Amino acid sequence: MIARRLVIAGRVQGVGYRDWLVSEAALRGVHGWVRNRADGAVEALLHGEADAVAAVLAACRLGPRHAEVTGIAEHPADPPPSPGFRRLPSA
Repeated sequence: MIARRLVIAGRVQGVGYRDWLVSEAALRGVHGWVRNRADGAVEALLHGEADAVAAVLAACRLGPRHAEVTGIAEHPADPPPSPGFRRLPSA
């Protein structure tokens, strides 16, 4: 099991990115959260089997249909305190 914190830059707010990521994570059994940041980025915490986290990360590089991802900063992280994947309020 691994955990990664992502900061996803580009045109990622106002295009359904958070709801899309909730679905992508649930599909692969990945736990964590996603939220908008005040700087226009989207931040996420992914926790799960290494292959599942890698698959969600690869999907994040493309994003949903109207997104335009210009970069993803990836950092090791601690696992979330509870199971499931949820959308948090903006930070």
